[in-house]
Amino acid sequence: MKNKVFISLLFVFVMSFGFAQRNPVTQNYRKFDKKLIHFGFMLGINTADFSTRYKPNMLSEYNVYSIENQSQPGFQLGIISSMKLGTPLIRLRFIPSLSFQERILNYSYFEEDEDGELDLVTEPERIGSTNLDFPLMFKFRTKRYNNFAAYALLGAQYTLDLQTQENAPQKFSDPFIKIKRDDIQGQVGAGFDFFLPYFKFGIELKLSHGLINGFIQDGSRLSKPIDALYNRVWWFSLTFEG
Repeated sequence: MKNKVFISLLFVFVMSFGFAQRNPVTQNYRKFDKKLIHFGFMLGINTADFSTRYKPNMLSEYNVYSIENQSQPGFQLGIISSMKLGTPLIRLRFIPSLSFQERILNYSYFEEDEDGELDLVTEPERIGSTNLDFPLMFKFRTKRYNNFAAYALLGAQYTLDLQTQENAPQKFSDPFIKIKRDDIQGQVGAGFDFFLPYFKFGIELKLSHGLINGFIQDGSRLSKPIDALYNRVWWFSLTFEG
């Protein structure tokens, strides 16, 4: 639902901008494409969850009826470095970022009540992360139309989770899910550039998906029904470059 709202707002914004530029106008910030390197900053929001794989026998062996993966909102900020690769239409971007993410796994299992009947009970397990992200991406941009251009993104990022409990001792009376500290994620995305008189403003939507299994199996009652967890994040970002 959140992703649909992001896309709808993006569509309305771009269409409004396009109608405003039907007639030729003076191009802003013409020297932008002549520079080899640009710097700026990025800020935005995200929704994070997992691509999950569970064990097929989790009900019979672990009394777990289902595990529902639930995304949660977060935010990010980063520093942009962008280098032109021969032509203004292709750039290499490096945006070291700090991001805050949270995911929820809702465990549903059967529990016997006072009358001896089985009730379906749901317990949420929250997994929070404070990440240092190091994405390296290729940006493929269209030619400018007045003060507007569209672009596509393709690349990957290394993520370091500063909040990891990878090496923390497990509390079997109150267990938690362990996620690996290090992750490699593939990224794809698209966006739009708007050239203003003194800087370039961008709006973009990206998807990151883990390339390695980030789950640590430690034998706790929460981890036993799970086979694999892959990080998945939708990013909605605003960029400002000079």
